[in-house]
Amino acid sequence: MPSHQSTKQTSLRAAERAKELAHILAILHKWGIHTLGDLAALQPEPLGARLGPTAVRLWEQATGRATRLLRLVRPAEVFREEAEFEYEIETAEPLLFVLRRFLEQLTLRLGALYLVAQELTFRLTFADPPKDGFAAANKSHYEHRFHIPDPTNSVEILFRLLQTHLETLRTEHPIVAVSLAAAVAQPARQQFHLFETPLRDSGRLQETLTRLTGLLGKERV
Repeated sequence: MPSHQSTKQTSLRAAERAKELAHILAILHKWGIHTLGDLAALQPEPLGARLGPTAVRLWEQATGRATRLLRLVRPAEVFREEAEFEYEIETAEPLLFVLRRFLEQLTLRLGALYLVAQELTFRLTFADPPKDGFAAANKSHYEHRFHIPDPTNSVEILFRLLQTHLETLRTEHPIVAVSLAAAVAQPARQQFHLFETPLRDSGRLQETLTRLTGLLGKERV
């Protein structure tokens, strides 16, 4: 974090540059230079001799000879897939088909960037019956987050998590939209001690926990 003294010095330098620029512009106005075209018509050598290098830089900017590299900023990647259904969905089969397609697309993108999924956010949108005589149906939502103990790009492991959760999910209204988002991480490289071994199938463990949560409730698992 910059110190107070450093910040003060930066502010002073900025104030000095602004003062110098205002002085140069005032002189140019006295000469009848009011537009960029007027400034570009001057010769840089006499201009620099009279007003200094700052005036020459202004002339270079006015004539398009000064270049300043753009600092490109890559927007943050958003790993999210969503779809709205033309017809309301009331069974799990078409929903699972769409979710598998989502996972295939997400893991393909993650693999290209050498990333893995450490959390999935699953969201459903329902078409509730109209209330109070309104013709349009109201919309409610259901959202669930899956924390993945061993982050992975395996479509099969991630799909089993979603499938197991849907087996325990009961909805009162038909589904009109679904979305799936992934929080990502770098692949972990773990070194185990002599008598330590990794889980054979951490995805199966998470699947079992998901099933128990659906049956017993989150507070009992």
